[in-house]
Amino acid sequence: MPTVGTSNSSGAGSYLVLGAAVGITAVLAVNAFAERPQRKKQLIRSPIKTHLPQLTRQEADALPYPPDALPGSRDFETPYGCMKVFEWGPEDGEKVLLLHGISTPCLALGNLGEDLVKRGYRVMIFDFFGRGYSDTPTDVKYDIRLYTTQILLALASSPLAWTGNDGFHLIGYSLGGGIAVPFAKDFAHMVKSVVLVAGGGLIRHEHVNWKSRVLYSTGIFPEWILEALVRRRLMPQEKSTVNETKMATEVADVKPSKKKHENSDANGGDMWDNAELLAHRPGHTVSSVMKWQLRQHQGFIPAFISSIRYAPIYGQHQDWRELGRLLAERRKDSDWEDTGNLLPGLRGGRVLLVLGATDPVIVKEELIHDATSVLGEDGFEAVIMNGGHELIMTNAGEVASVVTNFWKRS
Repeated sequence: MPTVGTSNSSGAGSYLVLGAAVGITAVLAVNAFAERPQRKKQLIRSPIKTHLPQLTRQEADALPYPPDALPGSRDFETPYGCMKVFEWGPEDGEKVLLLHGISTPCLALGNLGEDLVKRGYRVMIFDFFGRGYSDTPTDVKYDIRLYTTQILLALASSPLAWTGNDGFHLIGYSLGGGIAVPFAKDFAHMVKSVVLVAGGGLIRHEHVNWKSRVLYSTGIFPEWILEALVRRRLMPQEKSTVNETKMATEVADVKPSKKKHENSDANGGDMWDNAELLAHRPGHTVSSVMKWQLRQHQGFIPAFISSIRYAPIYGQHQDWRELGRLLAERRKDSDWEDTGNLLPGLRGGRVLLVLGATDPVIVKEELIHDATSVLGEDGFEAVIMNGGHELIMTNAGEVASVVTNFWKRS
């Protein structure tokens, strides 16, 4: 039986030389666009500390994402770093917490937030760690435990009482939808209702292409190499744009459609790239905010990578099924004539799904099918709108109308 090392010495030497050459070439190729860090920090500060101090007030106001772009801005220190929170609207209004997506900061929810405030609601939004003006802790996984903790920290930062029975309505967009479901499952009494706008959580694993499986794997390449590769992959080049579709391809294998859809990010056209995040700040688009964030927030890439690896984006059937059980309990209680002892939270016993007809990331047919299997036919309502994954920005007024009508019926 042959044993390891039986080849002749000249052959072994040739293999050793070849292996060394390949290894050196690979290292040089990576070093061509990435400098190996000497020591990994446990906290990467946001642009509030690294970028804003270098700017005049006028320059800061002209940024695609000014630090006071919305009312009620506060910077709240936590054990995980500082986080940016906006809270505004009538203090006696029903409270609404909005959770943003994996890449765009909370500014993407600004139009919807402003519309809800006009309708009399008290609104809170905040930047997830590693996005916008929130710091990036690098010694933790960006899993549901971290995101749940950040939600509770945001609520605790308010001078008003947000917790307790039926404390607030919860709206989750994209990744925020994936986070909203397990949060509502764990704090059912606190969450008055759940609305998922193009919400993640049940994206099928088949939509993850092989490149993403390799790029966001662990244990194959050193972390600093992966971060350099992802930064290079996402960083805008000259005469190019950065949009949520490009980011979404890192989450799901988005196939460009041959048919151009109006108001859809599927075509990568001006309807998406030039979508304005805030109606009262024309000219500041999704692309400009993403470029600014990629260039000025050094913690964005680590947070983005960790979120794809660990956040509740794919195949979260167990949490959805448990939420479905809690919703069924509420529907059963509502059948009794005595409504004095109804279980708190999740009023109406249904979740609202708001979906884009041409969304290539959250495919409406797939989500409705999978939501039926875990929530039950009576566990949700679905509304389909013209638009793609960007609908929370471009269709904010329509989303607000559908959501508030759902609340009135719950």
